[in-house]
Amino acid sequence: MRKILSAIVLFLAFVNVHAQIIAPVKWKSKIEKKSDTEYILQFDGVIEDDWHVYSQFTPDGGPLAMEVLFNNQKDNFEVVGKATESKTRTAFNDVFGVNETFFEHNVQIRQAVKTNPKSNGIFQVELSYQVCKEVCIQENKYFQLDTKTLRGKEVESFEELSLVPSLQSGLVAAAENDTIASKTADVPAGVTKTADKEKTDPWTIFLGTLLAGILVTFTPCVFPMIPMTVSFFIKQNANKAKGKFNAVFYGICIVVIYVLISLPFHLFESLNPDIFSEISTNVYLNLFFFVVFVIFAISFLGAFEITMPNSLANKADNASNLGGLLGVFFMALTLIIVSFSCTGPALGLILGSVLSTEGGAMLLTIAMLGFGLGLAMPFMLFALFPSLMGNLPKSGGWLNAVKVFFGFVELALAFKFLSNADLVLQLHFLEREVFLAIWIAIFAALTLYLFGKLVLPHDSPVTNLSVGRLSLGLLVLSFTIYLIPGLWGAPLKLISGFPPPMTYSESPLGFGAAPASAVTEPLPEGAKLAVHGIVAFEDYDTGVAYAKKVNKPILLDFTGHACVNCRKMEEFVWSDPKVLSVLKNNVVLISLYGDDKRELPENEQYVSKKGNKIKTIGAKWSDFQITRYESNARPLYVLIGTDEKKLNEPIAYTPDIDTYDAWLKEGISKFK
Repeated sequence: MRKILSAIVLFLAFVNVHAQIIAPVKWKSKIEKKSDTEYILQFDGVIEDDWHVYSQFTPDGGPLAMEVLFNNQKDNFEVVGKATESKTRTAFNDVFGVNETFFEHNVQIRQAVKTNPKSNGIFQVELSYQVCKEVCIQENKYFQLDTKTLRGKEVESFEELSLVPSLQSGLVAAAENDTIASKTADVPAGVTKTADKEKTDPWTIFLGTLLAGILVTFTPCVFPMIPMTVSFFIKQNANKAKGKFNAVFYGICIVVIYVLISLPFHLFESLNPDIFSEISTNVYLNLFFFVVFVIFAISFLGAFEITMPNSLANKADNASNLGGLLGVFFMALTLIIVSFSCTGPALGLILGSVLSTEGGAMLLTIAMLGFGLGLAMPFMLFALFPSLMGNLPKSGGWLNAVKVFFGFVELALAFKFLSNADLVLQLHFLEREVFLAIWIAIFAALTLYLFGKLVLPHDSPVTNLSVGRLSLGLLVLSFTIYLIPGLWGAPLKLISGFPPPMTYSESPLGFGAAPASAVTEPLPEGAKLAVHGIVAFEDYDTGVAYAKKVNKPILLDFTGHACVNCRKMEEFVWSDPKVLSVLKNNVVLISLYGDDKRELPENEQYVSKKGNKIKTIGAKWSDFQITRYESNARPLYVLIGTDEKKLNEPIAYTPDIDTYDAWLKEGISKFK
C-alpha cells in the first residue's frame, strides 16, 4: 500500500513540474560600486534557443523596443545617460520594413546611476521588453538592488517591496536572484493572484463530492451491502481487532481505487496544460456528457439498469478469494463494479462536472478522493462501532425513492452541458428562458413525485408521507417557484452560472424592457451592451483605441460563454451598485471569450509559439492571454493603462464584492 501511495505522490509531483509555463529569459542582477555615490546596475539574461529579445535601439515602426524603467528614482538617485548593451544583431524585417536590432542567447544591460544625499541605497528597476520566436511575449521583469550588499534580486512586483529599508536589506542579503513568492503587501486581502490559477475552491469540491459519496450509499445497490460486508469481516476472524482492521482497509481500498481513476488525467494535463480548458468548451464533449447524463437519469428513474459486464465482476470476485490484504482490495473492486448501476450516474456527474470546468487534474483527484471517502465511510464507521448497525433503517421502497430523486437532479444538470455547447456555438437554440422552462418542468415533476402524485416503475405505494419526504417536497416546491420569475428577467443568484446569462435570452434587458436598439445613447463603434447595461468591446484593438480616445483605464475580462464562475462574478459581484458604477463610468471593458468557436478569417489565422494552429476567435484570445499574462484561468481580470501595461496584479475568480471593488480602485488610482 505504501508503495502505491509513494508512486502516486511521485507521479503528481512529476506532472506538476511539467505543467508550468516556461519563461524564455532567465535573469540575474548585481551592482558595481564606482565611488561612494556612483554605481553600475547590471542585468544579465540567458535567452533560450531560437528566441530573441529586442534592443532599446531597435527603430520606431518595428517591434517594441526594450525599456529600462525606474520605480523609486525621485529624491533617491539620478540616472546617468542611457543604459548600455552587450553585442546585438541587426536584420531586416520584411513585415515591418525596418532593420530590427536584437539579442540572441545572451543579453547584458548596464545602467550608471548616482545616489542623492538622502538616498536609501535601494534601486527598483523594471525591464520591459519583447521576446520573440514564432510569436512575441511582452515581459516585464522587476528587480531590487541594494548598495549595502551589492546584490540584486528579481521580484514579482514592486508592491511586495513596501517594507522598511532595513528589512529590505535583510531580505536582499538572505539570497541572491530569488523570486519573492509571498503575497504582495498592497494586494487587498482575499484577492486571488494570477499565479494561483485556482478556478474553483478545492474544499467546496471535496465537501460536495464527500456528501455525494455518502448519499450514494443510500441507494438499493449499496445500502444493503453495508451490514453484510461489515458482518463478514468481523465474523470471519476470531481476532475481532483483525476483522475491524480488514474492514477499515476495505474502505481505504475503495478510496484508493477512485483516486486511481483520476491519475490518467494528470498525464493528459502534463502533455497539454490547456486540456481541461479545451474539454470544458469542446462542443462534442459537452454533447456527449449531455447524452450520458440523460441516459443515466432515465436509468435512475427506473426505465432500465446500467451494469458493468458480468465477466468483469466475476473476475474481480474470484480474485477476492486470494485472501490477505490483496483479497480485501479485490473485494472493494467487486463492490465498485457490482454497484455501478447506482454509483455510475453519480460518478459520471462528478467526472462531467469537473472535466467541464478548468480546475485541472488535481481538482479531479480531490473530487474522486471526496467521493470515494464518502462511499467508504459507512463501511469503516460501522466496522469500528458494530453496535451502531442496530440503528440503521431497514431496506425498503425509500431506497428507490432516493434513486429516483437523483435521477431528476441528474436530468436537470444534463441540460447545463447542452447549454454549454449552444453558448459556445452561439446558436441561440437554448436561450435563458427555454433553459429555465425545462428546469421548472423537471423540478415541478419532482415535487409531484415527492408528494406521491407521480408514480414510477419499481416504486412502492405511498400510503402516507413521512416528515422527511414532506420537508424535501416543500423545499423542491419552493425552489421551483423561485425559478419562475427568471422567465421575466429575475437574476436568480441562487443558481448563478448554471442558466445562460441574461444577455443570452429573448429579452436581454428583462421582460417588458425597451430593446437595445431603443437606447437613446449611441454605443461606441464596435461596442455592444453587455450584462447590466455595461458598454463592452469584444475586440482588443478596438477597445484599446476607444480607451485612448476617452483616456480611461482598460479592464480586460478573460471570460468564456460556458464559464460558470464568470457568470457568478457578473451576477453576484458586477451587479453590486458600487462595482457597477465603476464598470460603467471609470473603465473601458474588453471581454475576450476564450471558448468562442467561430473561425477567424483565413488571413488572421496563425501558428502559436507552441506550434498550434490558431483558427478560432476563442483560440486567439486564449493564446493572447497565455502569451501576455502567463495564465489560462477563467475568469481573469487585468487592469491596464492606455500604454497596455498592467496597473496592478491581475486577479482570477474573486467572489467577495469588497475585495473586487478594492482591487478595481487600486488599479484605477495608478492610472495616469
